Amino acid sequence: MATPPPPATGTAPGTDRNLTDDEFTAAVAAVTNAFGDPTRRDIYLFVRERGGDGATAAEVAERFALHPNVARHHLEKLTGGGYLVVEVGRKATDAAARAGRPSKRYCAAALEAPLALPLKHDDVLADLLAAALDALGPDHAAALADGVGYEYGRSLAARMDPNAGQRSVRSAVAAVADALTAHGFAAHAEEQGGSLTIVSESCPFGATAHKYPHVVCALDRGMIRGMLAGLHGETTPHFAASRPGGDDHCVARV
Repeated sequence: MATPPPPATGTAPGTDRNLTDDEFTAAVAAVTNAFGDPTRRDIYLFVRERGGDGATAAEVAERFALHPNVARHHLEKLTGGGYLVVEVGRKATDAAARAGRPSKRYCAAALEAPLALPLKHDDVLADLLAAALDALGPDHAAALADGVGYEYGRSLAARMDPNAGQRSVRSAVAAVADALTAHGFAAHAEEQGGSLTIVSESCPFGATAHKYPHVVCALDRGMIRGMLAGLHGETTPHFAASRPGGDDHCVARV
């Protein structure tokens, strides 16, 4: 049975406030994206039970009688959401290791971040930091926020896959959407007019994004560029829509 979504009337962990509608939507999207499939939930538990040894896609495929590509898909979804991390190393019992090839192993991430509601942000702190950046002037503030977001995106990509730059653009876009969802953006990948797009239906920065859109949106754009750079290679996404700008969704075309 799939893990049920959190109640709509709950409070965000570590805070004493109720969730907004957007936050609840993002939380449900994150949990459903990761654990909406019963097999994926069982795979996560299987990997977690193996502790620091983790599991390879081949081991998961054998354990659950899946095609290796299907097993890898489930593992990638869990990795993109921050529930698993990838480690590249050798284990003596692996045939690949005996042959001298490093094995790509998936290990469970720390419980506190991904399995808690992924919207643990401090509204006052976000507001103060955005205001501090804004004092630099819109151009300098946006450039700094973009750079910070880019480096953070690269660090997220490195945790998702140490072999950065090996994914197709389609696979990278899907992984970025998963990671954004885990951060509260309720994002998904889709094709629009022949282009791959990342559509975000929520913004975890709330009112701060509306007060300082050039700062917060630059941070978000930098994160997307950084993750794409780490997972696929340097790209120049076109950001076609923005919620703080009055659109229904934030849209990045790749």
